[in-house]
Amino acid sequence: MECTVSWTGAAGTRSGMGFVAETGSGHAVMMDGAPDAAKPENGGQNLAPRPMEMVLAGTGGCTAYDVVLILKRGRHAVKGCSVKLTSERAATDPKVFTKIHMHFTVSGTDLSATAVERAIAMSHEKYCSASIMLAKSAEISTSYELLAA
Repeated sequence: MECTVSWTGAAGTRSGMGFVAETGSGHAVMMDGAPDAAKPENGGQNLAPRPMEMVLAGTGGCTAYDVVLILKRGRHAVKGCSVKLTSERAATDPKVFTKIHMHFTVSGTDLSATAVERAIAMSHEKYCSASIMLAKSAEISTSYELLAA
């Protein structure tokens, strides 16, 4: 797996904190920093997600992918799955994630709580490399709700 991240600067200049990530699979994702009122030349323009938001989003995508795939492989009639991630970061550099909570909303026909709990647990214990990696520095907790679809 590979990725190239390049500084874009602001509107073609070499200021600002915009970056484009070009993935090995041929996709591009923009990232930007938060504006810095004290030192505008060091801040972003709030035009795209922050890099750490992308880490959180990637982790959510990784675990949601697992949950859907595990349920489908178990022949459960899953119709929808979303996960809302909330996090806390260390106050000082490096500002690693210290807590991450993932709330899953899973919908389907006749889905059992046991099946959803098992899928979430399997993702976090065995399959989701992103959440397993982040669990080395962050306390990860989960919750879920089932919706009939």
